[in-house]
Amino acid sequence: MRIFMIDILLQGMDNETRMRLLPAEQAIIKEWEEQGTLLASYIKQDVAGIYLLLKAEDARDADAKLATLPYYPYMKIAIVALR
Repeated sequence: MRIFMIDILLQGMDNETRMRLLPAEQAIIKEWEEQGTLLASYIKQDVAGIYLLLKAEDARDADAKLATLPYYPYMKIAIVALR
């Protein structure tokens, strides 16, 4: 497994949708933390988004994991492999 820095910016999601999807989003994030897949998360201060440190086989696997999140359709994502 490799570690990836995931830079996520949320775009085009209204507050009602965000609140409706939030419990499912948080449940998946909690599961990843418990499994050791998610090493850290940092909520951005100025914009709607988050940084994640995620374990995955490769960038494609990281994106596949992210695709399971309810917020995924609203995400602009940059995936960077770390050493």
